[in-house]
Amino acid sequence: MQPSLVPRLADTVLMVRPVDFRFNDETRADNEFQDRPRRSPAQIRTRAAAEFDGMVGRLREEGVTVLVLEKDPEAAVETPDAVFPNNWLSTEHGGALLSFPMLAPNRRAERRVDAVANLLRRQGYQVSERVEIGDGGPALEGTGSLVIDHRHGTVYATESRRCDATMFRRFVHARGYRRGLLFRTASSTGRPIYHTNVMMSVGDGLAVVCAESVVDPTERALLLRSLGRHHDVVQIDRDQMEHAFCGNLLQLRDVRDEPLVVMSRTAHDGFTPAQRRRLRQHGRLLPVDIPTIEAVGGGSARCMLAEIFLPRSTLAATG
Repeated sequence: MQPSLVPRLADTVLMVRPVDFRFNDETRADNEFQDRPRRSPAQIRTRAAAEFDGMVGRLREEGVTVLVLEKDPEAAVETPDAVFPNNWLSTEHGGALLSFPMLAPNRRAERRVDAVANLLRRQGYQVSERVEIGDGGPALEGTGSLVIDHRHGTVYATESRRCDATMFRRFVHARGYRRGLLFRTASSTGRPIYHTNVMMSVGDGLAVVCAESVVDPTERALLLRSLGRHHDVVQIDRDQMEHAFCGNLLQLRDVRDEPLVVMSRTAHDGFTPAQRRRLRQHGRLLPVDIPTIEAVGGGSARCMLAEIFLPRSTLAATG
């Protein structure tokens, strides 16, 4: 299917219940968005569970189909960041279920391809093939590392420990995208931004980007020119990116095929009134309250959502 003909936005997402949620020391080395909590592990888990349930409920109320993957009751290994499934899982319009190599050893146990495939099939989605990206090679952390313009076939990524440059180029070529744009970024401390999806988002006619975090002026100009060809580009600054997660949002569509823009309450409040007015031109805003997950996990609303683009079976579509 040509990129211009694919459904522009997902109407279904997969989320993973945060049973083992806690501060992950293995990811803190390069994720500057994590804050070590003062509350007890039990309090953190309770708060994360409530925030997760609240987000699932809000999405469903707004007409988005949400599939919830439960923890395997027989699993002995803890997966503290399982609430962020888009880092290892993505789907394609043609029916492919993709899994990606993760950097942190304790995040690799999150990859439950069989469980996800079974859940999707039970819900009437067609999984025609399973593709393991990289086969255990250097990290390429799914749509955390890869921000994809599905309509125009372009993949954007910032180079980091979680986005290997060679792996990125192989992915773009192997999956048939028209173009891949790789660039270098730096936070206010000068370190590479760990995931692309915390500094930018691309939807249908809308892009949000922290362009000032792109180190090289030529790469920055190229990025803005590419985004500006097809999108209304809302630029955020480093403070909005680092302290409000304003780059970590996702445009979806509801059962009426109307667009909505999902973000955390922190991000919503971090945008200026003028920026929020521009965002509303591309869908109704859906802020969700996830402060514990954001602070402890170092990821926000977009990180919690794995888009499901798979085709539905005829029976599921009519029944």
